[in-house]
Amino acid sequence: MRAAGSARSPRHRAQRRGVFAESLCRWHLRLRGWRIVASDWRCPSGEIDILARRGGVLAIIEVKSRRDLASAAASVLPRQRRRIARAASAFLLMRPDLAELALRFDVMLVAPLRPMSGRPPASGRSHGDVSPCCNASARS
Repeated sequence: MRAAGSARSPRHRAQRRGVFAESLCRWHLRLRGWRIVASDWRCPSGEIDILARRGGVLAIIEVKSRRDLASAAASVLPRQRRRIARAASAFLLMRPDLAELALRFDVMLVAPLRPMSGRPPASGRSHGDVSPCCNASARS
């Protein structure tokens, strides 16, 4: 039982939603033949949510979870892209065995199947909680 004053903060809920979204995205990638090389990789230059490999391609993936796909896509700002690119360079310095692969920068967008207001979506589908979308790609 939680104490009365210890309700979860909005920041904590957003962090938990992000961790869940990253987990969904890793499974989504695995099911499509990608091998997860690293997750939540951090260095002083920045952070990479997922690094995945399939064949001769290394994908640097940023995961964004928001109320809708449009706001998720809009949340990847140029400054963040530069930080991810610097982190990718640092990662490849530590893993020279992957440096010869074709590099790809992707964004995976995650949004609820139903609006967070509690109304069912226009399509009438209301099963499931989150739908990962892998079609959005930010190439740097």
